[in-house]
Amino acid sequence: MKKKRFISDAVREPADKMWSNCLRVDDLILISGMTARGQDGVSVLGDTAYDQSKVVFQKIKDLVEAAGAVMDDIVKMTIFVTDMGDNAGVWKARQEFFSGDFPACSLVEVSALAKPEILLEIEAIAVAGCSVD
Repeated sequence: MKKKRFISDAVREPADKMWSNCLRVDDLILISGMTARGQDGVSVLGDTAYDQSKVVFQKIKDLVEAAGAVMDDIVKMTIFVTDMGDNAGVWKARQEFFSGDFPACSLVEVSALAKPEILLEIEAIAVAGCSVD
């Protein structure tokens, strides 16, 4: 069993020796917590949880596809929000990226994320090929 890192040009990579955005071990794909930070690593894209969720789900999609899978291969997500009242925006965005059976999911309210403007962070686990009947 080998571990391989996957990179998407659409998703900014962390500094060396910090973490990996996407790792694949056999058919298991692990996506680190993604936020709505822009490619510059400083700006935050979107003022609402809905807008930031769309940015984050697109990053996850780009990474999952770089690793050879599709969004419907995601089996588990953990969503961290700074305000539980933002869940409706997150769920609305999620419906734009998934079909069929939605992944198992935990929604956790946290006191803060990396910057005050960041409203949410999402991590995901996928199993490549599991969405194929």
